[in-house]
Amino acid sequence: MKPFNREELERLAFNIRRNVVSTIATNGEGHVGGALSAADAIAVLYGAIMNYSPQDLQHRDKFILSAGHKCLALYGVMAEIGAIDKAELKTYNKLGTRFPGHPDATKLPCLDFSTGSLGHGLPLGCGYALAAKLQGESYRTYVLMGDGEQGEGSLWEAAAFAAHKKLDNLVAILDENTLQINGRTSEVCKPTDFEGRYTSFGWSVRSVAGNDVGALYDALAAAPFEAGKPSIIVAKTIKSKGISFLEDQAKYHHWNPSRESADQALAELDSVAAERGWLE
Repeated sequence: MKPFNREELERLAFNIRRNVVSTIATNGEGHVGGALSAADAIAVLYGAIMNYSPQDLQHRDKFILSAGHKCLALYGVMAEIGAIDKAELKTYNKLGTRFPGHPDATKLPCLDFSTGSLGHGLPLGCGYALAAKLQGESYRTYVLMGDGEQGEGSLWEAAAFAAHKKLDNLVAILDENTLQINGRTSEVCKPTDFEGRYTSFGWSVRSVAGNDVGALYDALAAAPFEAGKPSIIVAKTIKSKGISFLEDQAKYHHWNPSRESADQALAELDSVAAERGWLE
């Protein structure tokens, strides 16, 4: 784990967002909303928290993007840390690409697992965490989930399993941007708040501002929150964070931008970069 550096992490999150938007602008489509809302958490994990090496498949900390459709943020950070060639993102979702619309670890060894079908990331994370316990390994497993996928039954079976097995080397991040593909999560399937539900399942829970790299760093650095319990961070985020005219709208779960709207989004990012002194 690295010392906290707000400027460094905010710039990494910004660059991830720039990679997401430029990839969609180049290729004409992509899941933008969740990728942008999760960019800060992914930046903090790879930029400061995780013990990660693209070459060390066995001993590195593990990251599972349960909501695999947010993969543009994961591809974006891999480009920033040098695990992939940024130019190759131009092949995103094209025939034969190593960068399909959901992450494929058989094509990219820098990734830990292929994901896509919602509700499977936490069960996989339990497997990694239990294996580490049994094998005496020190790596931790981090799972990033969406709030829409909390309706999946397999996820709650895994939540019970993790608590029962006392997997305190497992850390989940719930990207609660309050929207899923067909509307507000609160209107589709959210009978109770997530904090109370995970607490009742035996997890140790913290709720943070999920687009604030400082709040995310403090929470992730404190994990495990309690010995013998898995930890979950409920990250309160904004869907499509960083592009003002896309933010907090379900219709931008997936985006097929016109040239005009793509240029508008890129210009907005360039304006932020100029203001912060990040223009290259």
